[in-house]
Amino acid sequence: MLVTNKAPDFTATTVMGNNEIKEDFNLYENFGENGTVLFFYPLDFTFVCPSEIIAFDKRLDEFTSRGINVIGVSIDSQFSHFAWKNTAVNEGGIGQVRFPLVADLTKQISRDYDVLFDESVALRGSFLIDKDGTVRHAVINDLPLGRNIDEMIRMVDTMLYTNEHGEVCPAGWNQGDEGMKPTTEGVADYLDKHNKDL
Repeated sequence: MLVTNKAPDFTATTVMGNNEIKEDFNLYENFGENGTVLFFYPLDFTFVCPSEIIAFDKRLDEFTSRGINVIGVSIDSQFSHFAWKNTAVNEGGIGQVRFPLVADLTKQISRDYDVLFDESVALRGSFLIDKDGTVRHAVINDLPLGRNIDEMIRMVDTMLYTNEHGEVCPAGWNQGDEGMKPTTEGVADYLDKHNKDL
């Protein structure tokens, strides 16, 4: 289990947002001001994967405005990543997505994050990593199940809120909602006010 522990660091060849191929891309050196969302997907040139990668790219400004960088990883080579980025969306590509795509050819990164399936491809793992390297949230989907990018943005907001206020975020919490004091009285008070909304 990685949640509450430090994210496994790695250095790997990566296709950057500007299409530069960087041989020594390091995870910890590429955190945003407030952390990183690291996500794994099975393979380039497949079907569910482009919908997720494009969805991350469409919401990239929402992550970066919160001080969070987004990084994608699969077991494909940097050359496959580069080709996929430079293939039009209507021809099965992902277009010029703006975040790095890491080449995990040895599959060691996928192993370290416990998402490697059948020693072949990565499951759809998503990890929210705080600025100090602590994994604060993780979800792993089976291969056919596409993830919800808006839920990851919500989890970023909960992390930032708890980091700033020292309070906890109850069920269904969204940015702008009231937090909850982590005490018996705080929970009771919150439930007294909001029980009907849960």
